[in-house]
Amino acid sequence: MSVKPERVILEQTAAAGTLRDTAVSHIGLRVPEVQATADFYGRVLGLVVQRELADGGLQMGWGTGHHVLDLLPGERSLAYYAFEVRDAGGMAGIRSRLEQAGAPVTEVDPALLDASIGDVESIETTDPDGNTVQFHSAVWRQGEGAGDPGRRPVKYQHITLGTVDVAPMTDWFTGVIGFRISDQLEDGRFAWMRSNKDHHTLAIVNVGARGNVDHYSFDLAEWEDFKSWCDKLTEQDVDVAWGPGRHGPGNNLFVFFDDPAGNHIELSAEMEKFYDDRVTYVARRWNPIPQSVNLWGGQLPNWRRVSGVQS
Repeated sequence: MSVKPERVILEQTAAAGTLRDTAVSHIGLRVPEVQATADFYGRVLGLVVQRELADGGLQMGWGTGHHVLDLLPGERSLAYYAFEVRDAGGMAGIRSRLEQAGAPVTEVDPALLDASIGDVESIETTDPDGNTVQFHSAVWRQGEGAGDPGRRPVKYQHITLGTVDVAPMTDWFTGVIGFRISDQLEDGRFAWMRSNKDHHTLAIVNVGARGNVDHYSFDLAEWEDFKSWCDKLTEQDVDVAWGPGRHGPGNNLFVFFDDPAGNHIELSAEMEKFYDDRVTYVARRWNPIPQSVNLWGGQLPNWRRVSGVQS
């Protein structure tokens, strides 16, 4: 017997929408086998080691400019995630709102910064789930957007965090940090937030546990690239875990696969854009059914739940 899901409206406070030129920057993952995982990212996604860290970790990117992925030794977990703030006065605003909210604010360990990207302001705090999150000023990202998107992604595009309660996370990211909600599931168990023109740079989903990354995504250029990518994954003995498909929220094309540590990676393209300086937009509330997150048939991966429905 089906049960009608609860209706939950995720609220946004006055600071929502303050950030309009902020994007994901890099992500730090703890993995049991750093070198094997780095080899995978090099072979499949074209990332190269840009820097060795003192604890045996590796920083990876596309050869020049800012790094995209930090691999650190340890059991599989999210070490930290980061955003690049290009908004005028954006870093000062985030720091001020964090301090007003009583959140801890520290400077990022200089050992994790690459001196080649220039003089960068970078701060670190914890989100309501206790995850470490970093914010830094504009950096040189010359390695992104160059090359054949059929052979390597264009850029790192968004991160989706798992939690046990979506509302405190969206409250914090909208009210303190300055994101804006683009879409949500009607039951409040999934929210997509934007900080630039892309439909989402951050999403939050209820997975019944805190402190993990549900998945993170790289951009491709267009639909034509997906055919070569699915063939490439097959040639590399990497199973496609979900897709190809099209999400309802964001309207973006997608395909998913896993790295050797079990982290879920999405390749995405054609994400919806928003021009907040020209329109008034009210966040949509999607029916929490598989057909909302996959318009092409409603199939779900084995790790995804929508309102308690398991694929």
